[in-house]
Formats: sequence, structure tokens, C-alpha cells
Amino acid sequence: MQNTKKLLSISNLKKYFPVAKSSFFQKEQLYVRANEDISLDIYEGETIGVVGESGCGKSTLGRVLLQLYAQTAGNTMYYGATLDEITPRYVADTLQHLDKYRARLTKAGEKAAELDRQVSAVGEDKADFYLLQERNLARCEEQTCLNAIVKILGGFYAKDEGGKGRELLQKVFDENVKRNKLKTRYQDSRGKYDYCIQQGMDESKAKVGGLKKTLEELREKMEACDRSVAACQQELDALRVANDGDAEFVRYEAMRDSGIDLARLKYSEMRLLRKDLQIIFQDPYSSLNPRLTIGQIIEEGLVTHKFYKHGSPKMREHIVETMKKCGLQEYMLHRYPHQFSGGQRQRVAIARALAVGPKFIVCDECVSALDVSIQSQIINLLQELKEKENLTYMFISHDLSVVRYISDRICVMYLGNIVELGDAKTVFEDPRHPYTVALMSSIPTTDPEALSKERILLEGNIPSPIKPPTGCKFHTRCYMACDKCKRVPPELKEVEPGHFLACHFPERKIDREGNYMFELPKMERKSNRFARKEDAAD
Repeated sequence: MQNTKKLLSISNLKKYFPVAKSSFFQKEQLYVRANEDISLDIYEGETIGVVGESGCGKSTLGRVLLQLYAQTAGNTMYYGATLDEITPRYVADTLQHLDKYRARLTKAGEKAAELDRQVSAVGEDKADFYLLQERNLARCEEQTCLNAIVKILGGFYAKDEGGKGRELLQKVFDENVKRNKLKTRYQDSRGKYDYCIQQGMDESKAKVGGLKKTLEELREKMEACDRSVAACQQELDALRVANDGDAEFVRYEAMRDSGIDLARLKYSEMRLLRKDLQIIFQDPYSSLNPRLTIGQIIEEGLVTHKFYKHGSPKMREHIVETMKKCGLQEYMLHRYPHQFSGGQRQRVAIARALAVGPKFIVCDECVSALDVSIQSQIINLLQELKEKENLTYMFISHDLSVVRYISDRICVMYLGNIVELGDAKTVFEDPRHPYTVALMSSIPTTDPEALSKERILLEGNIPSPIKPPTGCKFHTRCYMACDKCKRVPPELKEVEPGHFLACHFPERKIDREGNYMFELPKMERKSNRFARKEDAAD
């Protein structure tokens, strides 16, 4: 994976699902902590594999990235489009009602500070679970409120004499809104003009001539908006240079972000980006409308996002072309989902996602329900489409062999947290987290040398995500756990370039020959080899 241009950036992401209270007298609110403090960058053109046991939060993460679930806290920044192109309303709201946002930040900071004092008074180890939960959520709320301001204003949050910086930012936003409206009108007029020319109409006719004149006028107005934005940007750059010596200005300016905060978009604004962010579900039959033909299923997204008019020849041509890319023939256009096999239905699901020209696709265990031979066909298809269309995948799966084959990087999750992240080759050949080592030892193999290696079987079940263990969440099942693991949660740190680990023991666990570099407790040692009964008797 050579591309280093970020497409998505996730920081301190949390997703909590509230649990219904068991009685009227229960005051405290409990949550299922599906995702906890996840920070991750996803780059254009890469495939990032996400692995972990059932219930670790893999699928939830994929859905939260697409805003199918609203995130509880954190930031999800999208760089596939610019703020100038989308002009989301939250930018104008932040600039126009800055005092409201400052007051919200102050209130959140005071609440977090008060809860910090309460926790300090009793001690972190003795603090009540509900108090710690409330304190953590308050801290997240404070950081979210700060990010909502500084990602837009940057250094002007700290120093903006006379409000000049905010005024210029507002003017840039207004000009971009105006330009986008002109651009929409220009595209509509251009489509009508091209249609008239295709029909053989002469430019001397009043209708064609009027459209041509309208196009020229709209183009001139858009160029005027561009000049106005460029002038404002020059003034903003000059103000930033003038305040370059102010440490606080520089600190907040470094937090300014040109990406789109997906969590702050309105429903109508998020719909504009749906064509860029798609998902392929695990069960294709459940995700396809049984009342629609395959052509209608693929057409639905194209009509919604106004690619073509319903029933137009270009629409049909595009659908057929997309189907052929996915290994579906034109004669299948009028068939219904129940008339296809499982593998063919998954191809339909891929065609539906691909038709709108996405940049990022979440593949949520999209091959786990298929036969092995069909799995290989679908995986090869995804690889081929990725290379042709420069797609970016988040590939969620339990099958480690499949993940190794298709992924550029691998993210290992446990109980809502990322415990290890790195290049696919590095994670498989040099796993550092005890949980990752155990996962790798469970991969089925026919290699005689691998068969002789002892398999690590984790004892017990995954702890409850409602009340997870203190310290490292894996310490209740870890074969290397110590007292520190029970008390101190490890941070996700870079142990080698591009290799991140959340463990108090970051050293190598497997040598270059594939042998364990640590001693397993005897009670947990198991062999991968199938011993014959007579051998066992001996």
C-alpha cells in the first residue's frame, strides 16, 4: 500500500448502546460499550482488515464510520470531499453562534473537572464504576466540544482581534454556498444543452442559444466567487502569519482540520455522501429487496443520487456495464434475488454498491456465508475492482486466512478496543499482543512444522462489555498477565514504524523460525496434532 493520502481519520471514537433499566428505582444508566477510544487512519486505495472474536465491535465500527449508527463521542473525519464542496451547515452554525459553543465547552469542562475531583477524593482504584463511567463520558464531551470549535476556527479560537478571522471564514463559507448553488444550476443547464445538441438541434434556435447564454453567465458568476474566495484566503493566510509567534494560536491552529466531520452532518447532507461510502452486508439475501428485480435494485441508488433519469438508455447501459464488471450477464437484469445462488446474490450486492462510484466500502463479513470456492471468486472480484476503481475497503472477517490474503493492514480488536494494528505481513509474522498470538495459533494449517507447534487456547469467555474489567480488558484471559495489567489500561503505541500495540509487554513473542519466545502455562498447552488412540494409550 503506497498511497499515503488519508481518506478517513477516526480519533477517540466511542459507541455506547444504552441498556434498558431493570426497575423504576434504578438511577444509574448502563451502556454496552461496543467501541471504546478507537483511533485509526484509513488511506486511499488500501484494504484494512478488521479481525476479532464475535462481539468485539467489528461490525459496529463499520456501521459507525458510515454513520448508520450515531457515534457517542469522538471524531470521524472524511477527506474524500472538501468543506468547500459540501458546505455543511455546522460550519456556519459554529461561526455564527460561537458564544453558544464556548458556553457549552465551559460547562462540559466544569463537569469533567468536578468528576475528576470526586474520583481523586476516593482514589482511582476505589472509585465506583458508575462514577468512572460518568467521568470518562464527561471528558469525551469536553474534547468533542473543543474539537467542534477549533477544527473550524483553528488558531482564531485563541486569538482573533476584532473578530476579523471569523468574519473572513464566514465570507469564504457564504461564497462557497453561493458557488455550489450556481454549480448545480450550471450542471442542470449543461445537461439540457448537451441533450439538445445530441438531438441535432441547431445553435441558432432560441432554446439552444438561450441555454448557451445561461451557461456563459453561470460560468462567469462562479469565477467571480472563486476570485472572492481566493482574496479572503490570502487575508486569512496573512493573519495566520501575523499570529505565528503566539504559542496558544499555534497550538489551536495545528488542530484545524479541512476534513468533513461526518457525525455533525444533517441527514440530508449525509445523504449526499452516501454514494461515496457504501457497505456490503454479510447476508446478501436479507439485504436485497425480494420485490425488486436486480436491475431495479442497482438502479435505486443511481436514481436517488441523480446519476441518470429513471428508465433512460444511459441508465440501462450503466447498470449492464456494472453487472458485467461483477460477473453478472445482461440477461439476469429482470430476475429476482430468489432466482440466484448465494454467490450470485453477493455479486448483486457488490454491483449495487459499486454502481454509484464509491470511494470507501465496508465489507462486513461479505464472504463468511459462502462456500470456499465461491469465497475465492468474490475475493478475487473485490481485488480486481479495487485495482481498477481505486477503491478503499474495510474488510471485516473471522477468517484470518482470507484477511491475510486481501488486506494491506490488519486491525485486531478485543472487547471494543484496538489491541494491535500494523501491516498484514508484520502482524502475521511478528504478532506482539498475546491475543493476536492466540488468534494466529488457531489458524488451520497442513504445514507439518506448524502442526507440531502448540496451540494457545484462551480459557473463559469474553467479559461483559457493560462492565468490562479494569486495566487491560484482556487480562482475565491472558497467559502473560501481571498485577499491572489488572490496574493500568495500556495505551495503543507505535512499537515499530507502522506497528501499533496496546500491551505492557511490547517485546517479540515469536522468533523468525515461528517458535514462541515465552513459556506457556502447562495447563493451557494444547497440541494441534490429532493423536491416535493407541498413541495416547502408550
